[in-house]
Amino acid sequence: MDSVNPMKKAASLLLLVAGVALLGASLAMDCMGGGGAIYQYRGAVLIIGIVSFFLGLYLFPTMTHHRDIVNVIFLFPLLFTFGVTVIIPLVLGIFYSMTDWTGIRYTQFVGLANYAQMFHEVSFLWSLLITVLFVVFNMVLVNLVGFALALLCTSRLKGVGFFRAAYFLPNLIGGIVLGYVWQFVFNNVLVKVTGASLLTKTSSAFAAIIIVYIWQYAGYIMLIYVNGLVTVPGDVLEAAAIDGANAFTTLIRIKIPMIASTITICTFLTLTSAFKQFDVNMALTNGTGSVMDFMGQYLSNGTQMLALNIYNTAISKNSYALGQAKAVLFFVILACVSLVQVRISNSKEVEL
Repeated sequence: MDSVNPMKKAASLLLLVAGVALLGASLAMDCMGGGGAIYQYRGAVLIIGIVSFFLGLYLFPTMTHHRDIVNVIFLFPLLFTFGVTVIIPLVLGIFYSMTDWTGIRYTQFVGLANYAQMFHEVSFLWSLLITVLFVVFNMVLVNLVGFALALLCTSRLKGVGFFRAAYFLPNLIGGIVLGYVWQFVFNNVLVKVTGASLLTKTSSAFAAIIIVYIWQYAGYIMLIYVNGLVTVPGDVLEAAAIDGANAFTTLIRIKIPMIASTITICTFLTLTSAFKQFDVNMALTNGTGSVMDFMGQYLSNGTQMLALNIYNTAISKNSYALGQAKAVLFFVILACVSLVQVRISNSKEVEL
């Protein structure tokens, strides 16, 4: 430690000790509970303890590590929030998935029993299958529609600003509202026009969910593609035109390679968003639909995708431990697929 002012050193140590003591006292009061008057101040004691600890850390007399200390202090709110909202729930979720958790308490540790039960549940396997199909269809279709709209909105047509706003507008509507609106369209308007609804059969109902999702999300992806297309240098496009390149050649040889990073972002967003589809699925079909024979069983959840299946398992069936096990698997699948997709997209960017 460098030469320092003894008074400053004593003050910083006092604040550090007081902060640790107050933090310990607040945690002790929280664990012991009680209805006394002193217990109502445990929140204030906790805050004062945190402030005292970091103030003492900031005043700690060292020139060598002072910058590191300041960096830690400024990063602490973000790291604390991330830990409380992401890391701790993730760890607790993994633990609860290995117990008989009821949503309030657990009585015993069951190991991998919930995971074994999950893979023996045919309806869950069906939900996993149609979720993968939904992701594949939408990852392709949403990007194609969004890119086509972006080309239209970066052309020289009049009223481009209006079209951009109009195409993006569906993304501002909540998924629950959107699902009920389109349910009315399919069950009333479409029936009067064509005499049939897309929601009467499982296959057509699944197609209806895809249509609604594309209608909702393509405008958002369009804006990202628009941002990428407008960054393509104009002199490069002019040089291509002088060399005799037509619009299709310019698109394939120049625009698409130069917005490879934008394509990576849009592919990643559509991939993760489609995997997490829940609100439109619940509002539009609520997962219903007949499957006459899947792995030798009749299913009534023909359009129930993975997120809705997890919700129904935990909330409707009151099987929180099993639902948590499915959620953990859902997280693992999503993380692995996202990492693979980003790795492949980055390698394609290098090639382009």
